[in-house]
Amino acid sequence: MKKSGSIQLKHFSEEHSAALLEFELPEEQHRFTALPKEVLKQTDGQFPIVILSEGEPVGFFILHATERVKDYSDNPDAMLLTALSIDRKHQGKGYAKEGMLKLPAFVAKEFTHCHEIVLVVNVKNTAAQHLYVKAGFADTGERKMGPIGEQIVMKLNTGKHPKGS
Repeated sequence: MKKSGSIQLKHFSEEHSAALLEFELPEEQHRFTALPKEVLKQTDGQFPIVILSEGEPVGFFILHATERVKDYSDNPDAMLLTALSIDRKHQGKGYAKEGMLKLPAFVAKEFTHCHEIVLVVNVKNTAAQHLYVKAGFADTGERKMGPIGEQIVMKLNTGKHPKGS
């Protein structure tokens, strides 16, 4: 089992590239999320983040500071989280949960303007819904139609408050 505190979130760099390009997902998960090799090309306003366990890439996601955020939040200080995945060989070890629990502190340090993280999760993806709830995300009650069905909009306040409040 992993040591507590062994998980780190880091901005993507080329040193992570080879490992991320090898990521695999079970088909039932891949229909809900993208593999790193499918989304690493898009970087304008997008920040690829690597979940590391003792220096080894085990997970990946993207934080967006693009116009796309407005589809899910009216908060001008929000960022959108997409493409969360844990490599098949590292699943079931708590890395996704630990990574998401470290997300607020990471965002507070790396994206000081951000006060909220939003995401959408497919209604059929109950495992991911449970993960996000355990990590502190809340269902906003809003629903969107996605490429493979209805999606739940969830948000996480990062503990900071917008100026003037």
